[in-house]
Amino acid sequence: MKWLFHVGAFMLSATLAAPAIAQDFNAGLEAAIAEDYVTALENWAPLAEQGNADAQFNLGLMYSKGYGVPQDHGEAAKWYRLAAEQGNADAQNNLGLMYSNGRGVPQDYGEAVKWYRLAAEQGSARGQVNLGVMYESGQGVPQDYGEAVKWYRLAAEQGDAGGQTSLGFMYVNGQGVPQDYGEAVKWYRLAAEQGDARAQANLGIMHENGQGVPQDLVLAHMWNNISSANGEQSASERRTKLEALMTRDQIANAQARARVCMASGYQDCD
Repeated sequence: MKWLFHVGAFMLSATLAAPAIAQDFNAGLEAAIAEDYVTALENWAPLAEQGNADAQFNLGLMYSKGYGVPQDHGEAAKWYRLAAEQGNADAQNNLGLMYSNGRGVPQDYGEAVKWYRLAAEQGSARGQVNLGVMYESGQGVPQDYGEAVKWYRLAAEQGDAGGQTSLGFMYVNGQGVPQDYGEAVKWYRLAAEQGDARAQANLGIMHENGQGVPQDLVLAHMWNNISSANGEQSASERRTKLEALMTRDQIANAQARARVCMASGYQDCD
């Protein structure tokens, strides 16, 4: 199952805000960064009620996550919609996600696609990835791997790790593009270097199978070990299976290389 992506960071500035509005918005932002969500709400709620789209998005995020308020997906959807209708791309993406998952609104893939597309067409990488997922899975639109690749590539070229991982997957399977393991490795590596656990696991598979890279069980173990450390359960299982094929020295080498790779921020991983 493909992942859909939520924009989970607060808006950092009030768009085209008057000085007084900007002051209140920034006070709310400083409070939110300090995890003083009550003060953040006190500053953002009046702005949201006055129609400030960025404050509306932030309120939606607070209700979605339960930051300083009881978690309430219906309220989150309300505020996301108000911001989305003003053209806020992050709100459009998150409202689409609520329709995909049926949280706060009835599940409706067609509505999800509508909002993802609006976000994607504004250049939102998360919206582009999510729209790609809908085309890949045929949810809310006819299944179209070529369209999925188009949107994944746009996100990937912006540096979005989710887009890079998804584009790599399409190259592995030859869906919407000619099968090309080298291209798959290229995109997985870019995402893996950003800490994407799925890309790290997939890169481990490529090294294990010798697809797009020379077969190397040490590197396969290293990437699965790193992916597991970052929360990918399937990577832990593959790491265990790899160890049955490796010597103790190879395992020790792989573990040492995983430490170096993680300590370098995934830049020294060869």
